[in-house]
Amino acid sequence: MSDDYRQHGLTFPSSFLFGSATASYQIEGAASEDGRGPSIWDTFSRKPGAVLHGHTGDVACDHYHRLDDDLDLMQSLGLEAYRFSIAWPRIQADGTGPANPKGVAFYNRLVDGLLARGIKPIATLYHWDLPQALEDQGGWTARDTALRFGDYAHHMGEALGDRVAVWTTLNEPWCSAYLGYGAGVHAPGVTDRLATLRAVHHLNLAHGLGIQALRASVTRPDVQYSATLNPQVARGVDDTADEAIRRIDALGNRAFTGPMLRGEYPADLLADTAAITDWSFVLPGDLEQIHQPLDVLGVNYYSTMRVRLWDGVGERQSADGHGASRGTAWPGAAEEIEFLPTDGPYTDMGWNIDPAAFEDLLVGLSSEYGLPLMITENGAAFPDEADEDGRVRDADRIDYLRQHFTAVHRAMGRGADIVGYQVWSLMDNYEWAYGYTKRFGIVRVNYETLERTPKDSAHWYAQLIRERAIPA
Repeated sequence: MSDDYRQHGLTFPSSFLFGSATASYQIEGAASEDGRGPSIWDTFSRKPGAVLHGHTGDVACDHYHRLDDDLDLMQSLGLEAYRFSIAWPRIQADGTGPANPKGVAFYNRLVDGLLARGIKPIATLYHWDLPQALEDQGGWTARDTALRFGDYAHHMGEALGDRVAVWTTLNEPWCSAYLGYGAGVHAPGVTDRLATLRAVHHLNLAHGLGIQALRASVTRPDVQYSATLNPQVARGVDDTADEAIRRIDALGNRAFTGPMLRGEYPADLLADTAAITDWSFVLPGDLEQIHQPLDVLGVNYYSTMRVRLWDGVGERQSADGHGASRGTAWPGAAEEIEFLPTDGPYTDMGWNIDPAAFEDLLVGLSSEYGLPLMITENGAAFPDEADEDGRVRDADRIDYLRQHFTAVHRAMGRGADIVGYQVWSLMDNYEWAYGYTKRFGIVRVNYETLERTPKDSAHWYAQLIRERAIPA
């Protein structure tokens, strides 16, 4: 660690939790083993044209069969925490009924293995792999799915609640609702504006019911409860900027923070979507069910967007990074927004790199909601290859992480209460509709041999964790 870094104080407190993150469908594989039922991603990945090259998560990184080796890998990097998600179809093949003992056994082994290596388990109940049987009955457009989620959460609280340190109900419900039921670029591939907004509410309801079910079944006294959101960070272009940003904020952010953290749907959101629905699917008592006390708010951040109101001339630009041209991820009044190309540099996803916006976002969230924040995902995809000597020199990823850790440090200096950072991702994995074409990992996965190779970024991160300071 250089003297100037020490002098400028780019160190993190002893309580700050350094870790890494993955998701079940992206790494586990074993898609039809030990009683696991099909998920919406198993179905969606088999739709012609839905996923690049027809890639599926059938094998993924084969984490299910390589658990012990992967746990040793985490330990070798010095991870203090590991954020993983539980595959709902592995616990309940059809999304209902008793818990599958073999599915529970896998996560018991995972949690016990983490604790034995001194790594805190952070469990996410839902990272997009809804049981297909529930989707067949309406999925997140159906109220019953939220009720079933509560039952599932209770099963997991009973099974793991004496050991998991942090419970997260949902990962990025914005993506589940708007990309899954609006743009149709994520599973289940629906393009329906009303379905999108129904999904928003039932995901919110599932969160509230899930928190209540966990509180009723978890026995660990020092446990924390959370949800993970991916706040939409918009920057304006012209004199319509303020209105465009307001619409994005209502639909993309406050549609979730309003009910979860305030106990209400914002009036401007209801007005912006009045041509689509009267929100009569929000039943009496729902908002009270959703508005549950949280201990920490999970934040996923990757990029920003540039917006303005469309003047109605020509074709509306939709360079929002989510494929909105295949349907709309932004229903209601937000359909009048143009998404303009952002300034570079860019990652391999085509997402812009803007750590200053990350800093401002964290300061704003901390001030607005007064909750401790945990970075539950931040990272970058870049193409990388192993040298002849087997070394993976991913300088671009190191630079990205350095900039974003620095942004977090600066946000903390401005008063933001940030308690940890889970780098996305531990290893290269199945990047949803992009299949295996994008590499986010600090550990390289050879998809032919499934061999794991820590990249230079993994060694950089291990040094950061050891020294609790950003390496020069």
